[in-house]
Amino acid sequence: MTVAVLALAAAGLVVTVAVMALELRRLDAAEAAGAEAMAAARAVTSDLLSYNYRTIEQDLARAREHTTGELSRHYDELRATLVASAKADKKVQQATVAGAAVERATPDRVEVLVFVDLGTITGSRQQVSHNRARLVMVRGDTGWLAAQLSTLIGSA
Repeated sequence: MTVAVLALAAAGLVVTVAVMALELRRLDAAEAAGAEAMAAARAVTSDLLSYNYRTIEQDLARAREHTTGELSRHYDELRATLVASAKADKKVQQATVAGAAVERATPDRVEVLVFVDLGTITGSRQQVSHNRARLVMVRGDTGWLAAQLSTLIGSA
């Protein structure tokens, strides 16, 4: 009887250790993904949020290269609305990343909060604002891509 109880306890301990090892591996993978995706988000945020009315078509095309899914479609739609407006207003918007942090991470999907200084020139008027953007980064074939983007003024 004692041997059976000890064998059952040992089996339970083996199962517990195996589950904990798998969970630790998953957590390590999520932590690594978080670091990679945060670096990618910092690198692409300026492209996603910056444009110059003189080069806006190329700026939107460059931003779209860093996106996937619905966010890619959103950048396609921006061509129809933002291009004419930016050219008419002679608008230049430059985003500079001030900081970033991982909010949630799994090995293939990471939510990153990015703090952005946004400089805007419209005609002769200049403005600087401090903003934040939340990017959902997903692992793609070529690296991390932005699947969702939301700011204080809306979501894309």
